[in-house]
Formats: sequence, C-alpha cells, structure tokens
Amino acid sequence: MWIPTEHEKYGVVIASFRGTVPYGLSLEIGDTVQILEKCDGWYRGFALKNPNIKGIFPSSYVHLKNACVKNKGQFEMVIPTEDSVITEMTSTLRDWGTMWKQLYVRNEGDLFHRLWHIMNEILDLRRQVLVGHLTHDRMKDVKRHITARLDWGNEQLGLDLVPRKEYAMVDPEDISITELYRLMEHRHRKKDTPVQASSHHLFVQMKSLMCSNLGEELEVIFSLFDSKENRPISERFFLRLNRNGLPKAPDKPERHCSLFVDLGSSELRKDIYITVHIIRIGRMGAGEKKNACSVQYRRPFGCAVLSIADLLTGETKDDLILKVYMCNTESEWYQIHENIIKKLNARYNLTGSNAGLAVSLQLLHGDIEQIRREYSSVFSHGVSITRKLGFSNIIMPGEMRNDLYITIERGEFEKGGKSVARNVEVTMFIVDSSGQTLKDFISFGSGEPPASEYHSFVLYHNNSPRWSELLKLPIPVDKFRGAHIRFEFRHCSTKEKGEKKLFGFSFVPLMQEDGRTLPDGTHELIVHKCEENTNLQDTTRYLKLPFSKGIFLGNNNQAMKATKESFCITSFLCSTKLTQNGDMLDLLKWRTHPDKITGCLSKLKEIDGSEIVKFLQDTLDTLFGILDENSQKYGSKVFDSLVHIINLLQDSKFHHFKPVMDTYIESHFAGALAYRDLIKVLKWYVDRITEAERQEHIQEVLKAQEYIFKYIVQSRRLFSLATGGQNEEEFRCCIQELLMSVRFFLSQESKGSGALSQSQAVFLSSFPAVYSELLKLFDVREVANLVQDTLGSLPTILHVDDSLQAIKLQCIGKTVESQLYTNPDSRYILLPVVLHHLHIHLQEQKDLIMCARILSNVFCLIKKNSSEKSVLEEIDVIVASLLDILLRTILEITSRPQPSSSAMRFQFQDVTGEFVACLLSLLRQMTDRHYQQLLDSFSTKEELRDFLLQIFTVFRILIRPEMFPKDWTVMRLVANNVIITTVLYLSDALRKNFLNENFDYKIWDSYFYLAVIFINQLCLQLEMFTPSKKKKVLEKYGDMRVTMGCEIFSMWQNLGEHKLHFIPALIGPFLEVTLIPQPDLRNVMIPIFHDMMDWEQRRSGNFKQVEAKLIDKLDSLMSEGKGDETYRELFNSIIPLFGPYPSLLKKIERETWRESGVSLIATVTRLMERLLDYRDCMKMGEVDGKKIGCTVSLLNFYKTELNKEEMYIRYIHKLYDLHLKAQNFTEAAYTLLLYDELLEWSDRPLREFLTYPMQTEWQRKEHLHLTIIQNFDRGKCWENGIILCRKIAEQYESYYDYRNLSKMRMMEASLYDKIMDQQRLEPEFFRVGFYGKKFPFFLRNKEFVCRGHDYERLEAFQQRMLNEFPHAIAMQHANQPDETIFQAEAQYLQIYAVTPIPESQEVLQREGVPDNIKSFYKVNHIWKFRYDRPFHKGTKDKENEFKSLWVERTSLYLVQSLPGISRWFEVEKREVVEMSPLENAIEVLENKNQQLKTLISQCQTRQMQNINPLTMCLNGVIDAAVNGGVSRYQEAFFVKEYILSHPEDGEKIARLRELMLEQAQILEFGLAVHEKFVPQDMRPLHKKLVDQFFVMKSSLGIQEFSACMQASPVHFPNGSPRVCRNSAPASVSPDGTRVIPRRSPLSYPAVNRYSSSSLSSQASAEVSNITGQSESSDEVFNMQPSPSTSSLSSTHSASPNVTSSAPSSARASPLLSDKHKHSRENSCLSPRERPCSAIYPTPVEPSQRMLFNHIGDGALPRSDPNLSAPEKAVNPTPSSWSLDSGKEAKNMSDSGKLISPPVPPRPTQTASPARHTTSVSPSPAGRSPLKGSVQSFTPSPVEYHSPGLISNSPVLSGSYSSGISSLSRCSTSETSGFENQVNEQSVPLPVPVPVPVPVPVPVPSYGGEEPVRKESKTPPPYSVYERTLRRPVPLPHSLSIPVTPEPPALPPKPLAARSSHLENGARRTDPGPRPRPLPRKVSQL
Repeated sequence: MWIPTEHEKYGVVIASFRGTVPYGLSLEIGDTVQILEKCDGWYRGFALKNPNIKGIFPSSYVHLKNACVKNKGQFEMVIPTEDSVITEMTSTLRDWGTMWKQLYVRNEGDLFHRLWHIMNEILDLRRQVLVGHLTHDRMKDVKRHITARLDWGNEQLGLDLVPRKEYAMVDPEDISITELYRLMEHRHRKKDTPVQASSHHLFVQMKSLMCSNLGEELEVIFSLFDSKENRPISERFFLRLNRNGLPKAPDKPERHCSLFVDLGSSELRKDIYITVHIIRIGRMGAGEKKNACSVQYRRPFGCAVLSIADLLTGETKDDLILKVYMCNTESEWYQIHENIIKKLNARYNLTGSNAGLAVSLQLLHGDIEQIRREYSSVFSHGVSITRKLGFSNIIMPGEMRNDLYITIERGEFEKGGKSVARNVEVTMFIVDSSGQTLKDFISFGSGEPPASEYHSFVLYHNNSPRWSELLKLPIPVDKFRGAHIRFEFRHCSTKEKGEKKLFGFSFVPLMQEDGRTLPDGTHELIVHKCEENTNLQDTTRYLKLPFSKGIFLGNNNQAMKATKESFCITSFLCSTKLTQNGDMLDLLKWRTHPDKITGCLSKLKEIDGSEIVKFLQDTLDTLFGILDENSQKYGSKVFDSLVHIINLLQDSKFHHFKPVMDTYIESHFAGALAYRDLIKVLKWYVDRITEAERQEHIQEVLKAQEYIFKYIVQSRRLFSLATGGQNEEEFRCCIQELLMSVRFFLSQESKGSGALSQSQAVFLSSFPAVYSELLKLFDVREVANLVQDTLGSLPTILHVDDSLQAIKLQCIGKTVESQLYTNPDSRYILLPVVLHHLHIHLQEQKDLIMCARILSNVFCLIKKNSSEKSVLEEIDVIVASLLDILLRTILEITSRPQPSSSAMRFQFQDVTGEFVACLLSLLRQMTDRHYQQLLDSFSTKEELRDFLLQIFTVFRILIRPEMFPKDWTVMRLVANNVIITTVLYLSDALRKNFLNENFDYKIWDSYFYLAVIFINQLCLQLEMFTPSKKKKVLEKYGDMRVTMGCEIFSMWQNLGEHKLHFIPALIGPFLEVTLIPQPDLRNVMIPIFHDMMDWEQRRSGNFKQVEAKLIDKLDSLMSEGKGDETYRELFNSIIPLFGPYPSLLKKIERETWRESGVSLIATVTRLMERLLDYRDCMKMGEVDGKKIGCTVSLLNFYKTELNKEEMYIRYIHKLYDLHLKAQNFTEAAYTLLLYDELLEWSDRPLREFLTYPMQTEWQRKEHLHLTIIQNFDRGKCWENGIILCRKIAEQYESYYDYRNLSKMRMMEASLYDKIMDQQRLEPEFFRVGFYGKKFPFFLRNKEFVCRGHDYERLEAFQQRMLNEFPHAIAMQHANQPDETIFQAEAQYLQIYAVTPIPESQEVLQREGVPDNIKSFYKVNHIWKFRYDRPFHKGTKDKENEFKSLWVERTSLYLVQSLPGISRWFEVEKREVVEMSPLENAIEVLENKNQQLKTLISQCQTRQMQNINPLTMCLNGVIDAAVNGGVSRYQEAFFVKEYILSHPEDGEKIARLRELMLEQAQILEFGLAVHEKFVPQDMRPLHKKLVDQFFVMKSSLGIQEFSACMQASPVHFPNGSPRVCRNSAPASVSPDGTRVIPRRSPLSYPAVNRYSSSSLSSQASAEVSNITGQSESSDEVFNMQPSPSTSSLSSTHSASPNVTSSAPSSARASPLLSDKHKHSRENSCLSPRERPCSAIYPTPVEPSQRMLFNHIGDGALPRSDPNLSAPEKAVNPTPSSWSLDSGKEAKNMSDSGKLISPPVPPRPTQTASPARHTTSVSPSPAGRSPLKGSVQSFTPSPVEYHSPGLISNSPVLSGSYSSGISSLSRCSTSETSGFENQVNEQSVPLPVPVPVPVPVPVPVPSYGGEEPVRKESKTPPPYSVYERTLRRPVPLPHSLSIPVTPEPPALPPKPLAARSSHLENGARRTDPGPRPRPLPRKVSQL
C-alpha cells in the first residue's frame, strides 16, 4: 500500500534506473527527485527536471537529503535544507552543463576549456564544503572563491547576475527593493570597474649576469630612485653573485627575490627608476695579474636602470635583459645612474664585456595581505621584503620601528706625503656605551643578513672619493643611548702585499645628551689622524674629541688641525620610539619644567604630526594631566591642543590612529572632571561664532566635536561611576544649553560674508557622529528630540548658498544612516524632518544623488510585509509627502540626455536606478488601505487624471530595457511584480472615474499602451529561459503576461462604444501581444480582434483601416527584430490569430462580412510569410542572394498586392543598401530607378524622408539621377548612364543652367570614352531551381536565372549557392524534378549554365559596330535564356549514333529582364522543343564551315602571326573526313531508306548536301591560302592534306569544281563595314550564279555539345568523321549529356568566346594599343580595287547578302522573313579557361576586321522542328560601286601583322591528331555561332565562310580610328530598350527615352519633346500576355 511520505521528501539518484518496470520512472545518476509516496522499498515521485512525469523507482537507488516542505499537500514545494551556497552551486552547475556542451558544438574552444576548468574547481570546493571539516575562516574563504567563480561563469555564459549577501543568494522577497538594488549594483560595479588599488608592490627576481669575462664575485644592489627629486625612495635589495654571474645561494629564494612594498599610486610614474649597481670583489685593476695581490677590494663594475613606467602595462616582464653601463671616470660612479637616466652619453659607455643583467619583474596591486593570498607561491618559497625609506604613506598603530639610515657620502683627504692620490676604503663599526662593537646591526640591504662591519668600495687614486652608499642600522632602542658609529679610513696599496694602512678615523654619537637622537641631515665629520698601530678599541680616548665640524669643544688645537680633512655622512631616523624633537621632549617632561608649560602647549602645533602620533598616548596623558593640574589657567590651551591632535587624526596619513585614540578613551582616559571644562570651552566657542570675524579656529573646534563629545561622555561616565551619578541634572542642563547655543548659531543667516555658513557647514558635517555618544547617556526619544530640534532650526530659505544646502542634506543622510534612526521610536520622530528636507531638494531637483541615497536608506529599514503599526504609519507619511514628487523626479531625470563621459553616465544611471528602487519599495509596501487613501486624497478628477498619467508614464520608463543592465533579471521581475500589482489597483479607479460621460481617451490609451509593452518585455518571455529558470519564475510570480492580458481583456470589455476610439490605433499593439507564443494569452486576446473588426464594420462598412494598420505593424515588428528562433513558430500562430484557435475564424464565418474578413486574413498571411523570410535572411552576416531575393519579393508584394507606396520606397532603399554592400552597382542603380520613376520634374515640396532632407521634387529627382548615373558608371553599365545624362541635361537646358549642362555633357562624353576604352567582362548566366519545403517561401519550388559575378564560372557559382544554403543537396541532373522532390522536407538545388538570347538585333546586326559596344547588348536586357539536352529517340544504332541523336531545347522566359533590381529573377514560362538528328547535323556543319571561313579570312588579312590554327583546323576536317567524317551523315541521312521514311525532310537533306559541298569548296580555297603561308618545315603536312582532300572529294562524289573557280583565285573580303548586310552565301553553279537558296538561322538546330559520358568512344569517332573534325576537336557538338550525366559540369570546359588557349597572363586583358591598332586601309579601297571573288562573281542586293560573323562559331547566315529580329541572336558565355576571352574577342575585333573565332560554338535558337522555311532564290542584282564590290583578301601593304598566340596545351584541346576524344562539353547548350556573331559584330561578306577551329588564337586587331561612313552608322547607345507586347518594359521608365535615327549634332532646344518613344519600336513577340502593372502613382515622399 502506498503511503504519503513524511520525512523522505528529497533525494539524489546515486545509480541510474531505466524504469523498465510498469509505471517505472527513468532516472539518471545525479538527478534530484521529489518523493511523494513509499511502499515496500519503492518510492513514487518525480524528477525535478521534469515534474510532469511521475513514476516509481527503488528506494535503494536514492540518497535521501534533509529538506523542508512548503505548502504541504498537492502543490507542496520541497527545499533542501543545505547551505544556500551548495544549493546554488548544484543548480548552476546543472545549467552550465548543457550550455558547456553547446560551446563545443559552436566551436568556442577557448571558453569551453576555461569553463571546464572552473567547473572542476567548483566541484572540488563543493566537496570541501560538504565534508564540513573547514575552519570558520577557511569556510569563508572557500565560499568567496566559489561565488567569484560562479559569477565569472554566469557572466561568460550571459546568465543573470545573482544578488548575494555574505556569499549566500538573497531572496528578493526577504529584503527591501532598495537593498536589493544596492546588492545588484555592488556586484555589477565589482564586475565592471575593478577598484583601483592604492598600494602597489614590485617583485624583483635576479636571474643572472651575462658577461664574457667575469672571473670575480659580484654584489648587485637594487633600489628605487626618484629622478624628479634626485633621491632614492626605497631601501636596497642586496645580493651576491658567484664567478659565473649566478646567485650565490640558489637554494634560498629570499636571497635573490625581493618584494619592494608599499609603493603609493603617486610613485607609479615614469620618473621612478629601478637602479642596479654592480660591485665586483677582486683586484684593484680589472686586468691585473692574478698573483699581483691576494687582498680583495670592492670595486665599481657597472650600473643598469629601468623606468617603472615600462611595467605599468600589467604584463610580467620575464627574463628582461638590462644593459650594464660603466662611467668613463671612476670619480663619477656615485652619480652614474643619474647620468644614464639623463642620457648624458659622454659620461658613460657600455661595459667592455657588453654585460647584460637578466631579471624578472612584476608589479602587484593591492594591500600586502591580499598579495600574500593571491601570490601565495611567491611567499611560500621565500622572498625578502624591501621597504620604502622612512614610514609608509599610512602609519599603522602598533608598528614598531627603530631604523637609522646612514649614507656614506664623501671624503676629503690629503695625499699623506705620497706622490699619487690614495685608494681610500672606509670601514664602519657600531660601538655601544661600554666600548663593545655591536654585532650584526649593519644591513647592506634586504636579501643579505646584517653584518658587524662594513667596508666601502675603493676608488682608484682618488683623494676626494664619493661613495653615496646607503646602509640601514636596525639598532634596538635600549642600545641607542650611549652608542656611537666609528669610521676608519685606510689606504689600500696596489703593491704585491696589498696591505691596507689605517691613516685616520671619524665617529658620531647616536644620541645627544638631552635625549634627542642624531638629527636628520648631512653631518660633516672631523677626520682624526692616527697611525696604523693606534688602538681604537679604547673608546674613551677619542669620545671626548669633537666629532663634527659644527661642534668644537673649547679651543682644542688638535681639533682645529684636523679640520683640513673631512668626511660627510647623511643620517635619517625612522623610529616609533625615539624623537629628535626637543619641544616634544619638553612637553612630555612638563613636570620637570612647570614654567615652560604654556610655551610647550603653544609649540605643539608646530611639531610634526608623525612625532605626535608616535607618542599619542603619552601626549594625551600629558594634556589631561595639565588640565587636572590647573584647569583655570590652562583650560583653553589644553582644549586647543586637544582639538589640534583630534584634527591631526583626520589626515589620511594618520587616519589609522583613530582606533588608538578610541582605545585610549575607552581604556586609559582617566579625566573624570574634564567634561566640565570641555563643555565650558566648547560652549564659549559656539557662543562666539556669530560675532567672530575669523572663523578658522572655531571651524577647527567644530570639526573636532565628535571626539570632544567622546571625551565629555567618557569623562561624565567616569564621574558618575566615581560619585554614584551625582550632578546628573546639572550635566543635562549643560548639554541642553550647549545645544541651544548650537541651534541659535545654526538658525542665523549668513549676511555678506560666507564665513558663518562655512562654520554651519563644518558643524553639520560632524554633528551626526555625536548621536551615538549622546545615546550612551540619554534615552532614545530624548536624543531624537534633541536632534530633531537641532536639524529643525536650520534656515529653509532656498537662496542660502548651494554648498550649505548640500552639507545640510549630507547631515540628514548621515542621520538616516546613524544608529539613532534604526530605532522605530526615534525614526517616527525624525522622519518628518528628513522628508521635509528631501521634499525641498527634490522640488528644486538639486543634489539628486544624495537624495537618492537618503531615500534608499529610509526604505532599506522598512522590510517587506512588515505589518507593524509603526511601519504602516511611516508609509502613510511617506506616501503623502513623497510619492508625487518621486514620480516627477523620475520623469525629469529620465527625460534628460545622458552625459557623455562614462563616469558621469554611471552616476546618472545610479541615481535613476536608486530613485526607481525607492518608488518600487514604496509601492510594494502600500496596502489596500494606502491605495484607497491615496485615491481619495485627490479632490478633483483632473488631479487624479494627472496622477494616473504620470504613474503610467513612469511605469513605461521602468519597463525600458535600458533601465537596468541586461543581466539584472531578478530586479526586472521584482519591478514587474510591483507594477502589475499597482496597475490592478489603479485599473479600478480608471473604470470608476473615466468611463461613459467622463471618458478620457488619453488616459485609457496610456493604460493600454503600458499593458502591451509590459507583456512584450523580453524578461517576461519565459519560452526563452532555461527550464530551471522558467520553473523558478513561475513558482515565484506566475506568468505575469497572462495576468496582464486578462486585465486588458477585462478593461476592453468595459469600454463599450468607446472601443471605436482605439480602432485602428490598438490593432498593432494587440497584434504584437498575440504574436507571443503563450496559448493562454492568445486565447484571452484573440476575441478582441473579432470585436475590433465588428465595430469597424459597423462604423465604416469595411476594415480598410484594420488591414492597413495590421500590415504596417507586421512590418515594423520585423524591423524591430521581433522574435528570434521562435519566430518561425510564431508564423503558425498569426494564422493562430486566425487559425488553430477556432474562435476568430469561426466567428468571422458567422458574420455578414465574412468574405472581406477571410480576404484580410489571406493577405496578412501572405505578407507574414514574406516578412518571416525577410527576418530570417536578415539575420545572416554577409549580404547574399538570399537577402536580396527576399527584399525584392517583399518590395514587389508591397507594390503590386498592397499598393503601400511608403513601405515600397522604404524597401527600395533597403534593397539599394544591400546592393551597395555587395558591390552590385548596376543592380543598385536599377533599384534606385524604381523610386526615381515615382517622381516628376516638378517644384512640389517633399517632406523629409529616410536620409533625404526637405526639398523639392525636382531636387530629389536630380539627386537620384546623379546617384544612379554614378552607380551605372561603377557597374560599367555606361549606356544606361548616358540615357540619364541626356535626360538630366534636357532639364538643365530647359532652365538655362549651362554650368551644370556643361558638366553633364562632359560626364556623358566620359561615359562614351569608357565604352570605347575600358574592358568589360561578359557574365555567365545560371539557372537555379530551389526544390523542397525547407526553402524560404519566396524561393520554394521555383526556378530562377541568376547573373553570375565577374569571372564566376559554374563550379564557383554552385559552391557559392551551397555556401548560402549549407543544408541543400545539389541535384546531379538537369531533368525536371517530380512531385516527391517538391514536397520533400529538405532543400534541393538544381544548377546549370544557360545561354542568354538577346532580344534586340538592331545594334548587333549593324556593320562595323565595335565589339566594345556590341558586348553590352549581348548580356543586357535579356528576358530569354535557353539550354540544350541531347538524348536518343528510338533504337540507338551502335554503328552510327547520329541517326537517333535528338536535342531537347528548353527556353526560359523571366518575369523581368537581367540585369535589373536583382541579380536573379524568377522564370515565368518555359518552352521545350525537340531538334531532329538531321537538324543537328546541319547546325554542326554550318558552325564548322563558319569557323573555317573565319580562320582563312584571318590568315589572309594577316591577323594571325602563326598559321598553326588554320593548319590544325584543316587537318581536323580533312583527316577526319578521310577516316569517315561526313560520310557518317551520308550513311545516316542520304540513304534511300531515310529519304523515303522522312519525305518532309527533303529540303533539309538538300541543305545538308549543300553544306557538304560548300565545305569542300572552303577546304579547297583554304588549302590554297595555306600553301601560300605555310612555313617550309610544315610543307610535308600540307602535301599530305592536299592528297587527303582529293580522297575526301572523291568520297563525296565531287570531281571538279567550275572552271571559273580555277580561272581565278578566290578572294575573301576583309570585312569592311560598308559591305552590304544580309547577303547569303550559296553553292555556285559554273556560270557564276547562285542556285542554292539559304534558310533562316532559326530554321536549323544549333550545334550541340556532347558530354563524353554520354557517347561511346566509337560514336565519338563517328561524330568526328561526320563533322570533319580532328580527334582533338572540341567543337563538334554543343549538346548536353543524357539525364544520367552530371548537369553541374561547368561551362569551363569550353565556350564560344574563348579566343585563346595561351596562358591567362598572356590573354587576360589586351592592351589598348592592341585593341585600337586595327588597320582600316582596306576599308578605304575603291570598288575597283576590290576584286570580285570567282565563286561569287555577281553581287546581290543588300537584303540578300550574307551576314558574316567574325567572332564565334555559328550556323551559317540565313534570313527568314517570318521570324522577328530578336529571335536571331544569341549571346555567348565566356569560357572558363580564358577569363577575359569574351572581352578579348570583342576588343580585338574592331572596324570589321576578322579575328580568330571563339571556342566552342553555341547553338542558335531554333524554331520548332515543324516549322519550315520557304526557299528564297535571290535573283542577281546590280550594286552601286560604293556598296557593291567585294574587297580583296590580299592585305594592304601598310597593314599591321597581329601577334597571334597559340598553345598546344593538351589540357585545353587534346591532341590535334587524335579522334574526337575531347567531346566532353558543358552540360548546357550554348549559343550557336552564328547568332553569336550577330551579337558580336556583323560583317556581310558574299563568300564562303570558314568553319571554327578547335583551339583558336586571339588576334589583336590593329586599325585606325577613321570615322565610319554614314550608311554604317552605329546606333546610339540610348537605344537600350526592351521590345515586348506582353508586359511593361523592364528597363525602368527613366531609361526609356525616344529613339532617334542619329544622335543630334547639337543639343535639342529647351523643352523640345522627343518625337518617338521606345514603345513605338519593334516589340518582342512572345506567346502569353503579361499582366499590366498598377497605374503609376506619383510619390508624396
């Protein structure tokens, strides 16, 4: 039977349990469980991490822990009774655990490892705490470490700041909000701004001295030197090095490590240096022989210095090498460090051995105890402490020191009868009074134990040596009296014996006879001469002698003689026991000289403070002793002296002596009668304040009042104890009278001078310190009344100077912080005074920081839920006095601009935060009664209205995210809890007072607005919290959003007909609330929408307003970044708005306005989809196609579906910014044109909008035009820029603004120059299909065509797309995907290259138009693209593949032309046609013939330096033909069987035969040209070709060509621009007339390209043979692989624009000189000079002439009258292996010259196979001389030879002699050669046209710059237009300008209208009409 548990409530799982039993609960080790019931060794309960799942588990798997239970019963809450730090650690580590794993996933390795270490550290510390064996101090230390690490981890992981008190977490409910704020602020500040340490320490470790020739021991002396004051500031750190330069005692770290302690912040500056002096111990001269002398001397070696500023960066300077210098002359050794610091280079140089001193230095910050804790390893190993010279900045009581510092300065000695100066050594001893030498009291420095004697270093041959060596003598006080120091001087001989001879001595006593010590300063001592054998042990013999030059004993002649020689020392005493001050001694010995008392008391003020504090207790005893002796006589003097000493202790240096005085008062003070005199003198001073002119002394007295009162109170207590409390009343009267005097002086106003107010300020500053003293003698209420009276006497006049006001407030502040105020009785007395002063200051908005602090302290004392009567009364007083002013203050300070400086900003935030905490504290303390009283206190509705508006506004401010730092969630939740409680109280007042006839829109609006932003706060979105945090919040506060939502609903229902006031204003805010994924909240809010729609329908019959507001709000929510990862779900919940919750949609369906309601829902849903995609895309870092596509989708939706112009324009600019960021300048220009089109050239004023200022429409349009032109220029779309230049120039002209007109014309001219001079790359185009449901809405299951970046080929593009969609799968075929792919929950990408089909042929078919111009029209304004896919239909003939080889040609039509406002546009329509094998064969032959013609022509016109390309092409065709070649076509299509089965193909078969014959003619002529130019070494190959050609002819059945062909050689024209257009080459009958007509270029299929994977090698060979191509030819078929092969192979393999296979460096960018040197001499020949070709003897009409294309590899020219021009041109795609080849092809062909054709051919556009062309037999016609004659092929003698480039690279082209091994092609079909040529440059030539060669050669053209004649005029660039009847011109309106036959020679007249528009030109005919756009609306923006 299951029994509810009593004590077993909480446990931890110690072994994992799988829960396999029925009702078993699966548990993991470490889980915490709450136990509900037990039964026979089993428990029933739940894991705390998932409380919803309950189950059973074995009791043995759980370790029980003590816990207390709250709310026993169904909803009981179990809290473990363990140390709160343990609880926090456990929960925090659990939270960190999951986040820590995420760090690994996100690849944040550094934080991952650091957090791992911290977690392990916390676990170790947790174990220590749990074991419980720690001492109290150690436990405190461990907890401090734990909390520091928890805080660090929380901060790193972005978790909340935890408020703590003494290391334990604080429950915000248990303390006041002001206290909570302070705890949070303290922790935040601690985190933000580390407290600057006032104490610093320098750690020095000596490593070694690196020197090449040491050989002697060394002494190294470190010290700190102040170069500003030119003195050392520290003692010395002394260490010895061995002969190798290493420390002598490496095992004793204290010997080579030291800590220079107690450096003040003022000493961390660049003029403080570390100086290192090095002394060697050895022979006199460094280079002396070893046996010269056995005696060793201390001799100077070198010095090094380092500025301490180098250490201030905070880094440890490990292994720092200091350079060691030596002075040039030894006599300057004493100041070598100064010379090095001053950089006096002449006085020192590097030591000869170039020594380096290796040291390690580190600056440590904090007090010494803190350093000991943090760097315990340093202290545990051992380190010597080096002090500062003298006392530290702060003298600590109890510090015992008695150090005498002696500096051996200098000496003056005589030669002593020697010829050279002496080598003087000084030896020092300390001798006590008995004549014994004191042992071990001479310290050379820390790091070395003290010695008994000291030997100075020796300066060589120097009678005036200067040493400057500092020594410390730590002599005990008891040995000081009678002791003296003796100095002995010896001459050190450099002879072999090396003896030291004594020649004199000096001495100095340490204490004078009157008890004073040796005064500080320099002492010049007398040198007494003596002999070597003089016995100085007997001190009595010389102590009677004078020791100093300043002191002579009588007329002692001996002393007088000794004065010639002298010796100087400097002494400095640092002692807490001895004094050098006579006045001090006199005062302490006052009893011996009673007559000197007055003088001693007067001189006390002149004695140094450190002397007084050293003898503080003795001094105070002396003063009170004198007072007891004669209070009448010395009372005021003693009082003044006491005041002086008390004020001395205020000094920061002696601040720490205050406790000494406190201890003295408590324990040693014995003046029981002193209080009378002290009160009397103090009152006397206070009474004199108002009259005294000089207030300084009185102010000193007032400053000392705290300690004066302490003495008074202690004295009285002593008196009471002694007398049993006598004279109590008298004492009270005295105090009352004293305070009355004070009140009188405080109530006085300062007239004229500010001295009185200064005295008042001084008194107020120190008065609160007196309260605690008074409490020792008086009752709390008495003291409170005294204080209230005193503070109440202050003048409240506001013009009193501000400083006094501030001091007055500080006094109030101290009062509130005092012990007196903590007592409820006294608090009730003092509170009115405090509030009164606060009110005054808050009203004036003065001293807000102090006011905030006082208020905080007031509320800190009022705990939450304190229901004591006194507290409730206090709250009453505070509400009445301060609530209103508090609200106003918060409004005032939050509306001010924030200060710029960070310190001020912190202060500003502190003040705001503190006031807010005070307000929240007050509101939390208010009960129903308080609220009722407050609301009743308003006499009128206006007052209540103002109050409510004010408090709602303040609440809105409190909700702002910036109100508290982002990790203060605890504080925010507390604030929200208070706000919602208050709002619930106030909403009742709103309902009662402001409904029906009293309705007030403003106050209701303010209420709803507050409620909405309350719900939307980030800190209330529980869905984003971790489960544990969410659980805690729900347990403590519930979901406050739902509470507020219910309140909104309730208030809305109360509104009745007033609801109309809030429609549509509240739609947006309420929508925002509905988007929160909280089901309860949605259920509450959704009915409001139905209500709104209903009321709006009643009012206006529609919901236009609702719809508009809804759309605007949705957009703004996105721009605010509403909803992050959860937003995708939120989409499913605006349909919630109208979906899953049946309420709204069902209600709408029941209404009469059902249709419009459902329509609104549909529109909003579609917008939502797009906005969500936009939001997701905008989260990405870089600008990519997804962002741009998404923005375009949204922009179009706003324009077409919503017609919201302002949003449309906003998104235009967002898209423009994205394009600029991605450097898509052309697209940026097109985007901005959308806005430009909305504007007119008018003077209508426009408002300020986005970044545009207020300006006229004309100015804005002008600005837009200029910006667009600039972008077109940067995007190299200069033709479009020219159009806009002309438009704006027209405007300038119409206004006669000739200055700007001139600039515009110059700009236009510069654009023309750029077209002709600069290189442009032709981009490739790619078709991309996005399939699957995981794509964003705007891409899902759609296909697009994308314009690639410069140089971007298929592989690069595919990689870019896969990077943008990292989860996408690339499809490996080009087939249309099936439905399963469309519906898949995945992302599939299908990418392949497509060929652009230019729409306009006009420019491309013009004669002589430079390629630079044509290149623009090939790849701009493209609507149509295509690609081909080869396949076999029927049975495949293994012998001859081509019988069944078909091509599927797909044409794609876009919604807009490219380029446009995006780099990609959606495919609107696709058409698929199939090309038969015969049509295929025709295209292949046409292209090969075209290539041959081009090469022959180039060879003839000397455009190629190298004949190899022609050789290879001929070899490929002839050799392949011999081996089978075109015979395969004969076998396939000329057999009877095929002809009978395909009667409809008769004409096509005839065409194929015609092409074969034509090829034979071309080959014959080509061989003739080849023979002429072939080099000698290739003659054998030529002969072989001729032989093979005759074999080929015979196989074709050709025996002989016509006689006229033999009669005259064939001449190809050189491509003059003036040769007529559209002539068609034909097979020629012997009489010279054309008999075979030509067909339209669109009637035959394009050349196809096979992938090698789709053809067998046998088939490949056959293809080669049929088409007459060599094995290496890459030109045969431009077809795509079968579906099984990869559609993602790149166009890199070959491309129609490739004109070279030379290295890229050789072909990347042809030089301008190469581009424009194309000679035009031949074009200038007269008709007679241009011999006619024998093949084409009769000229034909221009309309029937062939269009000759010298670039590309197309089908032969054909003309079909039934087809429109746009369908006759196709654009090539640049090749991958020659990135600039497209450009080269363009730039190298100028003025109609031929260049080598590109590789490979692209298919021409074909009509459907069913379409047949009527045969046209052109009749011969005469031709004018100008147009008629064909130019000679013979080059002009002045023509340049172009340097052709050739490459035999097998990588690119394979071997020229093998079969079709490199059939592998791009998977996509490419433009047929012919159409390609039409695009590039049309040159009509009535001759057979050469066929392309496999690897062509780029031949730069050279030519003059002659003007072209009129009949071949290039169309002006402003004929950039779209021809279409099915949709508006994609070129923006601004670019559509009228077409004129020629550019005007002169500017048009002002305001002259253009005659015709683009719309009147030929249009592109396309099946299917396009939808019309919305009518144009002129923008108001």
